[in-house]
This record gives sequence, C-alpha cells and structure tokens, in this order.
Amino acid sequence: MTIPNRVSLIMMVAFAVLAPLSGLTLPAIGTHALGAAIVFGICFAFFALNVMGGGDAKLLSATALWFGYDPALLSFLTYVSVVGGLVTLAILLIRSQLNTILAIGLPVPNSLLLAKKIPYGIAIAIGGFMAFPSSPLFIAALESLK
Repeated sequence: MTIPNRVSLIMMVAFAVLAPLSGLTLPAIGTHALGAAIVFGICFAFFALNVMGGGDAKLLSATALWFGYDPALLSFLTYVSVVGGLVTLAILLIRSQLNTILAIGLPVPNSLLLAKKIPYGIAIAIGGFMAFPSSPLFIAALESLK
C-alpha cells in the first residue's frame, strides 16, 4: 500500500495554518520545522538504504512537524516504535498462521500477504494520536482558550 503525497502535504499545510492561530510564536514554529527536518533527514537515510518506504518517511516527517524539537517528539517516536512493533508482530503472526486463518474462513487482505514490508503508516497515525496531547501545539491551543 502507498501513502498518497497529499496526506503529508495536507498535514503540513494544516500545521502552517493552525500553528499561528493556536498561539505559537514564529521561533516556536521554527523549532517545529527543525524537529521535522531532523526526522526527515533520518528517514531519508533509511529510505536510501531501502529500510523504510518513502510514504512512511514523508508521513513520519509531516507528523513530526506537529511535535517540534521537543520532548513530545521523543514521546511520539516512542509510541510509533511500540505500536509499530505490535503491528509487526501481529502481521508476522497472521502470515505464519495463514493456512489456519484461511481454513477458519477469516478474510486476510492480499496486501498483507503479497508485500514483504510492514505498513508503518498505521503505527505512525496511532502514535501521533497518542502523543498529540503532550505536543506544544496542543498545549498552546489549550492555553489560548483560557
């Protein structure tokens, strides 16, 4: 499965619009861009080594923009790693027990069977939702409501 470029683009444009409205200052927005740039650099290296898919690299970088160069970014990446590990284990279990699963009559998507890679977009999305309440943007938005 591929992650369309428009998903990452929409996330970046939404950040550019919502960050100033939530009360983030220009220097704070800059630290968000720095965090995203660091994540992108690391992801690009993984992509170049064929360890990570391009869509996952772009989605992870676009999501990192919402966390900035902040401890919340580490929380986000930790959640992504843990959820990604669980998703990987589940997919490997499904693949190893495929005959049993099919004999029971449960449907298994072809994308899980044919691709050798693990779809990390699921983990990135779940990790983002789990870590977002600790992000500077979320905290600034709450403060602006007071």
